[in-house]
Amino acid sequence: MSIPGPGGQGLQLTPFRGLRYVAERVGSLAAVTSPPYDVVVRPEGLRELETADPYNIVRLILPQAGTPEARNRQAAETLRRWQADGVLAPDPEPALYVYEQRDGPTLQRGLIGALRLSPREEGIVLPHEEVMPHVVEDRADLMRATAAHLEPLLLAYRGNGNGNGTSESGASESGAPGNGVSGNEAAGQGTGGAARVIERTILREPLLSTTTEDGVDHHLWRVTNPADLVEVATDLRHHQALIADGHHRWATYLRLREERREPGPWDFGLVLLVDTARYPLRVRAIHRLLRRLPPEQALPAVRQAFQVRTVDGPLPRALETLADAAEAARAEPGAPNAFLLAGDGRFHLLDRPDPKLLARTVPDERPEAWRTLDATVLHHTLLDQLWNVPDTPEHIGYLHDSAAAVEQAERLGGTAVLMHPVREDVVHELARQGIAMPHKSTSFGPKPATGLVLRSLTLG
Repeated sequence: MSIPGPGGQGLQLTPFRGLRYVAERVGSLAAVTSPPYDVVVRPEGLRELETADPYNIVRLILPQAGTPEARNRQAAETLRRWQADGVLAPDPEPALYVYEQRDGPTLQRGLIGALRLSPREEGIVLPHEEVMPHVVEDRADLMRATAAHLEPLLLAYRGNGNGNGTSESGASESGAPGNGVSGNEAAGQGTGGAARVIERTILREPLLSTTTEDGVDHHLWRVTNPADLVEVATDLRHHQALIADGHHRWATYLRLREERREPGPWDFGLVLLVDTARYPLRVRAIHRLLRRLPPEQALPAVRQAFQVRTVDGPLPRALETLADAAEAARAEPGAPNAFLLAGDGRFHLLDRPDPKLLARTVPDERPEAWRTLDATVLHHTLLDQLWNVPDTPEHIGYLHDSAAAVEQAERLGGTAVLMHPVREDVVHELARQGIAMPHKSTSFGPKPATGLVLRSLTLG
């Protein structure tokens, strides 16, 4: 994804004074980190993080109080107190940060910085999902109160690779999963400006290193050398990026920028930029939890519109059946949609929807790739027409973990709708056309850990 022409503005990633935990003031860096706010499985995951360390970042990104106003005031006061007490301290000078994640054979490296904001029509940062207004408002209130960006978005761009068509995670540039780190990791044989800077930087001692509870190793380095910063800027200005994770926070950045007439720190947003020619991202599904719709009501409502059959568990085996059904449907005429319902102790596969029903319920003004998305059919056909479930937090939860979705459905007496991942090429193609997918259609990763570096908008 490149901006044509040598004069293109493209991506403008600027250094900032990172606000970071002081290692001596916390139990461990791993104990104060968190997944992104929308990945935390509430309430169990929230309580686990809160008890991991009194300074866990979840107290800032998901503050707990009786009202939204009280929650945001609490987060702002907590942030001020932690800085005053020396728990969080700013780095001495502006920097970009090289961030590395290792999860077994999976390796990802990218650059964390403050990215100049740009509207969608400029074609520099491409969203691929719609957003929910109430979530944007919630994040905007928190950012106003704290005057800080507490967790980086994940943005993907296509650089020049490493010159041989193979990423350092052992994956081809087509995005096929890799099994290990190639020899170029040690040799540092990258070709792009940003890639060269990253490769030189990781030869130094990291600024911080930690291993989180999930077994992922995290390393962070500072980039302050003026020549390195110029090399990165020169390279990135020819590229555009896809929002892989963080659509609501990006929409929040844009909203808050519009509220301010004078140029300043609100013109930039905290992001992690990953070159997916070198480090292909994983694409996973985001599942739905229908809190107030029990399976005994959900299943009869769809039997005339979908083929419905009970499939064997346990969950991993049922998900394999869903994947097989989704792949088989793509190879046959008709709609390639398949879903897995759970909540009554069993698993129910829905596939082969009635074409006439889809023609009647799915808007026809969008491209076929959008009309046949599972998320499109789920929201327009199943939720709106067959189940009459409103898309509000009281009725629908969005969970990244399939086991958590099933567990909560069984506990609440609701229905879990388990999804199959969207192909990455479909995401990119729709984004290039300016077509937004339904919200929470995809989960790209690995996601950056929250809490390793923050951006205060009040620092010089």
